[in-house]
This record gives sequence, structure tokens and C-alpha cells, in this order.
Amino acid sequence: MQRKRKSVESKGEFIMCRVIAIANQKGGVGKTTTTSNLGIGLAKQGKKVLLIDADAQGSLTASLGYTEPDAIEITLASVMGSLIKDEEVEPMEGILHHEEGIDLMPGNIELSGLEVSLVNVMSRERIMQEYISMVQDYYDYILIDCMPSLGMITINAFACADSILIPVQAAYLPVKGLQQLIKTIGKVKRQINPKLEIEGILLTMVDSRTNYARDISAMLKEAYGSRVKIFTNIIPISVRAAEISAEGVSIYKHDPKGKVASAYNSLTEEVLANEQ
Repeated sequence: MQRKRKSVESKGEFIMCRVIAIANQKGGVGKTTTTSNLGIGLAKQGKKVLLIDADAQGSLTASLGYTEPDAIEITLASVMGSLIKDEEVEPMEGILHHEEGIDLMPGNIELSGLEVSLVNVMSRERIMQEYISMVQDYYDYILIDCMPSLGMITINAFACADSILIPVQAAYLPVKGLQQLIKTIGKVKRQINPKLEIEGILLTMVDSRTNYARDISAMLKEAYGSRVKIFTNIIPISVRAAEISAEGVSIYKHDPKGKVASAYNSLTEEVLANEQ
């Protein structure tokens, strides 16, 4: 998969930024955990990474140690609000630097209000794209943690993404929900963002004691065939993984030798291989 944008680093070398939205309108499937651990995994590989919390719950922001997202003054909502009003925004304004080498544009409850107000805005699905175009020169990867809905903020993320990574919980297969999501992605691709691709479906919370993952993988292949890539790597269910949001660090720091850290390492390598 080709990365689309070129930007010039201070050394005069070309780098390109890939924008990946992590999305599923079903909540509790591991979107936030995947966004933070994939992002930090990419940073460990020497990539410059920005994570964007595009969920009004602010889960990504909280999981990275900023425990009161609603108290943060400059967030994605305030920056997008300024862009809607044609106010000047500094590219790096409001970006937080996490100890594990990634940057974060935080999100909070204000995104809910913004979503409502976007209805009456001209080119409403392209506001986030305007923001991305300001910051993309500084990064190799931008990962967007989307809301568990297909509302206007999520459509904004799809409008500026190169690809969408879809985490799916392996305990059961929400086929209808997945069909709706894939249909929406197709519509955005046709009408707004012709370069949009599906990065892949990632099976999360897999219980190795059952055959769910294998069965669901087979069902997904049958349903979507060659149209959609299914990641070889799966993310196992783990108590350790559930603890990390309270710690404010990634799985690599919390449980570096565990099976989940190993799985996210492998996923990082798969995503890097998709660049080729």
C-alpha cells in the first residue's frame, strides 16, 4: 500500500505520512488499546507518530495517563472549532508528548457538541482533513482513534485517512455491524476520499482456549474474500492488557514479555510491511 503524502524533513529528505483510522461502530472491541499500542510500537521502530483521540469519551487520552480529559483546555474539538471559525491555529498547538515517544492530540466530551454543530458547516466532512494537512509534515504515521459510531466526526476521520484498521472482538461475529461499516467506508471512498482503503480486520480479545478465532477468520474470509485483508496476527485476551489503561502506559512497559506485547509487536511489523 502506497503512502500518499510527501513532506520534507529538515535534513532535506522526503518522508511520507500515512494516516490510519482505527474504527468500529461497536464499542469495547479494543480500538483504543490498538491505537495506543500500535502507535507506541511504531515509535519503537523509529517512526514519528501522532495519535488523535477522536472519541468524545476521551478513552485514549485517559489511557495514556491524562486522567481528566475534560479538564484539558486545547483538544481536537477546540482546534476543529477554531478551523470552522477560520481562526488561526498553530500546527503543534495542544499536542501532548508522551514518555513512550508518541505525540497525542487529546479528545474529550466537547467532541459531542462539535459533532452536532458540524451539521450546518460548509464542507463539514473535511474539517479534520484541514487539521491533518497542518501537522502531517511532522510525522510518519498519524493514528486516529474513532468514536464507536458512524457520525460526522468518524466520517471526518475517514475523509482524511489513507486506510482504516477494523478491530473485531473474536468472541462473536457482529456481521451486520461490520457490513454497515464496510458499506460506509465504500460510500466515503466513492464520494469523498477515493484513496481510502481498508488496512485490515484485526481479531482482538481472542481466547486461545477456544476455536473462535479460527472459525471467525474463516467466516470473514468467506464473507469478504480477497476484498478485505485479515491480519495474520491476533490479539489475545489478557488481564494484563485490561490493566494498562489504569497505568497510563503501553503494554510494552506494563508487561513487556507478555503475549499481548508480542502480538502488538507483530501487528506493528505487519502494518509496516503494508507500506511496501
